[in-house]
Amino acid sequence: MFKNREMNMCEGALLKKLIIYALPLLATNVLQLLFNAADVAVLGIFAGDDPVAAVGATAALINLIVGLFIGLSVGANVLIARCVGENNEKRARRMVGMSMVLSVGIGLALMIVGVAFARTFLTWMKCDPDIIDLSVKYMTIYFIGMPILLLYNFCASILRAVGDTLRPMIFLMIGGAVNVGLNILFIVVFKKDVEGVAIATVVSQAISATLSIIVLLKGNGFAKLQLRRIRIYPKELKMMIKIGLPAGLQGCLFALSNVLIQSTINSFGKQVMAANTIAGQLDGFIYNAMNAISLSALAFVSQNLGANNFERIKKTILYSLAVVTVVGVGVGAIIVAIAPAICGIMAEEKIVAEIAFTRIVLISTTYFTCGVMDVLSNSLRGLGKSTLAMCLTLAGTCVFRIIYINTICKLYHELLVLYAIYPVSWLVSISLFVIAYIPTMKKVKANIGRRLSESPV
Repeated sequence: MFKNREMNMCEGALLKKLIIYALPLLATNVLQLLFNAADVAVLGIFAGDDPVAAVGATAALINLIVGLFIGLSVGANVLIARCVGENNEKRARRMVGMSMVLSVGIGLALMIVGVAFARTFLTWMKCDPDIIDLSVKYMTIYFIGMPILLLYNFCASILRAVGDTLRPMIFLMIGGAVNVGLNILFIVVFKKDVEGVAIATVVSQAISATLSIIVLLKGNGFAKLQLRRIRIYPKELKMMIKIGLPAGLQGCLFALSNVLIQSTINSFGKQVMAANTIAGQLDGFIYNAMNAISLSALAFVSQNLGANNFERIKKTILYSLAVVTVVGVGVGAIIVAIAPAICGIMAEEKIVAEIAFTRIVLISTTYFTCGVMDVLSNSLRGLGKSTLAMCLTLAGTCVFRIIYINTICKLYHELLVLYAIYPVSWLVSISLFVIAYIPTMKKVKANIGRRLSESPV
């Protein structure tokens, strides 16, 4: 049944398998952050704070535009993992083929939108006039590579759905090494600043995507890519949209709240914008380490739902919550310890480094609550309750942040007051998820019991 590097998540030592699955994923996420930090570091050292601020000013906007469609790759992950639990290889391969069509098609559409409206979007966000030209330049090149970016994301989601987190990590390492080399070449030798960073990113994603496609084509398990199956399947598409669209909307709405926060940050001036970019690179290590655990919960819950294994689903969620808390607190402490030195290197001005450190201390010491929230959200999604996960996140994070920005932040226009929006909104969301889990788990247990009673002996 399980071939090559595919993992049976429905049997065996659960905690051990969860950690084995999560470690390469954690390493992948951290490596991605290291490569992104290298972009910012090279820019800061050789080009100054303005290019750093220009790249940072686009981050929330890019996440907003891309987030909706990245959610469909989550839908592919959930459904392929469920097919593995059900031992339905034919449907899994249909999902793989259809994912290729969706990723490239959506990527081309996003490329057109991003290139055509880059300046308009950044103007709406109140991007500093001193750096808006640089931001437009970066965003335009980034979106030209959007089909490649989405193709890699779908391929990585497919491999992870069947338990293969090692090869996506290796492909990222190869692409990331090329990315760092090209950064130095373009920025230091050819003096291309933000253009160099954007081009290097697109090339590195192309390398990772190519390697992933080769693996899918040569595979022989649930994740095999068969050329004859590269088309749209209406029934499977409907299932993918049912799970992926709410996940994408959640990411999109989450990013929308971050766009509003970024717009408020922009009102403090380009020094704060640069500081926020640097801090975001560092506290991003905490988020991405925890994200590996929440994505692991997604895959394990999905496979075990397909196998009708309620007790293992429950243990998966509990183990994931414990592990994500340990990881969040531990990595957060490390980031706080090394932040002063790193900020001093990445920032051109002392005041920028000091502002960056202020944010890092506040976020890093509370970020584990975001990890708890994500585990609960992804576990719901793995159970097929993607719309519920979206609504809870919308209420606890997005709506709350919008109200907070338009009330408290307007009354107290201070940076610390703005940064406090993060931990408070995570705690509000966790409260909502905990309340929702009690009836949801009862319903899932009842459904599994009914399916088992109806199955032929």
